[in-house]
Amino acid sequence: MSVTVRDAVRDLLREFGTTTVFGNPGSTEAGFLTDWPSDFRYVLALHEAVAVAMADGYAQAGARPVLLNLHAAGGLGNAMGQLVNAFHNHTPMVVLAGQQDRAMLPEDPFLAFLDGPALPRPYLKAAIEPARAKDVPAAVVRAHRLAATSPRGPVLVTVPADDWDAEPAPALAGPPIRPSTVDSEALAELAAVLDNAERPAIVAGPAVDAERAVTDLVVLAERLRAGVWAAPMSARCSFPEDHPLFHGFLAPTRQAIADALAGHDAVLVLGAPAFTYHVPSDGPDVPHPRLYLISDDDSALARAPHAIGLCGAVGKAIVTLAGLVTASDRPVPPARPAPPEPAGIAATAFGTLADLLPHNALLVEEAPSHRDALRAHLPITATETGFLTIPGGTLGYGLPAAVGAALARPDRRVVAVVGDGAAMYAIQALWTAVREQAPVTVVVMDNEEYAAVRELGELSGRSRMPGTELGGIDFATLARALGCTAETVATQEKLEPALRRALAAGGPAVLHLRT
Repeated sequence: MSVTVRDAVRDLLREFGTTTVFGNPGSTEAGFLTDWPSDFRYVLALHEAVAVAMADGYAQAGARPVLLNLHAAGGLGNAMGQLVNAFHNHTPMVVLAGQQDRAMLPEDPFLAFLDGPALPRPYLKAAIEPARAKDVPAAVVRAHRLAATSPRGPVLVTVPADDWDAEPAPALAGPPIRPSTVDSEALAELAAVLDNAERPAIVAGPAVDAERAVTDLVVLAERLRAGVWAAPMSARCSFPEDHPLFHGFLAPTRQAIADALAGHDAVLVLGAPAFTYHVPSDGPDVPHPRLYLISDDDSALARAPHAIGLCGAVGKAIVTLAGLVTASDRPVPPARPAPPEPAGIAATAFGTLADLLPHNALLVEEAPSHRDALRAHLPITATETGFLTIPGGTLGYGLPAAVGAALARPDRRVVAVVGDGAAMYAIQALWTAVREQAPVTVVVMDNEEYAAVRELGELSGRSRMPGTELGGIDFATLARALGCTAETVATQEKLEPALRRALAAGGPAVLHLRT
């Protein structure tokens, strides 16, 4: 029997090490999925958006590209919200979506993409429609290399259903593309600026952790004796939050950021936009101190004309800078104030988790109304993907991303802290967690409302907003119906033993915490 496009693509995926596939299949994907090989793993999600977020968590925690299989235009449409998150998360993701048979396309048949590349834009790095069936393997190679090359991001390939049985043209996987490096002369000039500054500061963005450079950043900060802020709306932890040089979290408003950085005379921003805002500021902006921005994302550099931009891989730049700067004898910046004692069951839960979690635990959070309490009482200390949160604003990320992360790193305990509203966007992920026996503990913080929405409305002077009241959802019963171990807790005295049981469970476990 002759080699088919299907055979060629599978061989290429083996070369890439991309043999775990997340998806929700349909008829237009049958040609890709038929005679599924034993060395491949298909992780089934019960909704396309859940599949995307699972694949995202898998790619982030495993530091590897991932393949997502979606069903035609409707499946991609269902997945769009989480593709927004994957785009902002710079997730190296190949989205392989089905298309109707080529011979039918002139008649706009049922299930067809009317304009495949246009549907998910602009939340793709690229979209590819192979011109001929034989070109599908080359299209997959191109998509994989694009997705995995900095700045990383999701790439779509649409494949007509009848292409998989065609004869392929030769296609080579090729070696990985090396990331660009920041100009050495520019880094030497920056090192001199940092050495001569009286009060330097660092703003750490998600790319630091994505490039496994947190430990290197600790070395740089200690040599400079520079305080380190977390970038506003950062989706990862890029500096240990119990370190004496950690100054806290920049708020996503112009005025708050300017105020926080006002005492510094040079600020180095690493792997984050300068800056991401969420709430508009009143009045004129306070000028920032001198900003130096290192990023491999040219769009982030282009929209920060107030910063001196250096383009290239953040991790390599940090290592180089740490070797160039002089160990400083400037006074150590004062430590940030200690948090108050936990008050209320939510804060107590975070303090208890801080005591119980193993050092290498991975926390995934999507509980915006409890975020301040989490930051105060559950510092992230792991220096390799210790924390993931919603990157692009689309709810429903946390629970499936935690499942995907647990599948990528079964050697670590993964804990998802999600609000009741966020959990209901993607509750189907529990079914996959049970099916795959993912080592994940889910803590549902149930305040019976979309509290973050209500609070933002109140802050802007509005009141009586409809559509924010929830309540009446029995998450423990829901979880048990999907096969999980689960229990409900509403009092502080029962909290610690319940958390211990949930963390000790062999497979997925849910703790429904009424806050």
